[in-house]
Parts: sequence; structure tokens; C-alpha cells
Amino acid sequence: MRTQGIIGSAIMAVGGMSPLMHIPIVGNWNYFDVDQRLAIAFYVLVLVGLTGSFAKKIGLIRFAGWGAVVLVLITLAGIYLKAHDSFSFLHFKKLVNLAAGLVKYKWGWYVILAGAFILITVRKPKVVRVT
Repeated sequence: MRTQGIIGSAIMAVGGMSPLMHIPIVGNWNYFDVDQRLAIAFYVLVLVGLTGSFAKKIGLIRFAGWGAVVLVLITLAGIYLKAHDSFSFLHFKKLVNLAAGLVKYKWGWYVILAGAFILITVRKPKVVRVT
């Protein structure tokens, strides 16, 4: 339980620093480039997962995993809506979709979700009775 929580939190922390999206002229962005407030909230969840693993609190570890999943979904929706809103000055819908389609999601989201999945699947160790 403790090792699984530490590994899941570490994978999530690495995923937050990996490239999450690519903008053609600007380049790759990680969580801090996307939005600093969301990045701070994300890394607070990573610390909650680490704290739960050191304190051996399964509920705290699972909370960190589910919180990370919810935060990733909110961030993905925000990126999608912001990309479409940024090009709203264009009056042609196909041109707006083409310009918004230039923003590409990268592999960092998979790393974050893998770490969150590890945190969600933490279980209490079985106690073996010897009689």
C-alpha cells in the first residue's frame, strides 16, 4: 500500500512536468505553462497522495487519485474551450475548427492518468492469521 502510493504520486508528478499540449509556434507546454493555479492544485493532490501513503491512509490516497482524474478532465475541457474561444474572431466555423485543431494534446496526460489509476487501485493489505 505504501509503495504503491509513493509510486503513483511520483508518476503523477513526472506527468505534470512532461509535455501536455503542443502549440505550433510556442512549442510544448506542461501543467505550469497551461495554468499555474491548476498546476498548484494538481501538485497539492500529489502531496496529498504522498502524505496518505506515509500515513497509511487508504482513503486519502484514493481521494488524491480521484481528485487528479477530475482535475485532468476539467483541464482538458478548459483547454478545448479556450482553443475554440481564442479563434472566435474568425467568422467561418471551418476556419475556427481548423485553427483550434492546431493545438495538439501530448503524451503527458497518459502518464498523469496512469499515476492516478495506481492511486485509485490501492487496497488494504490482507492480514494472515496463523493458528
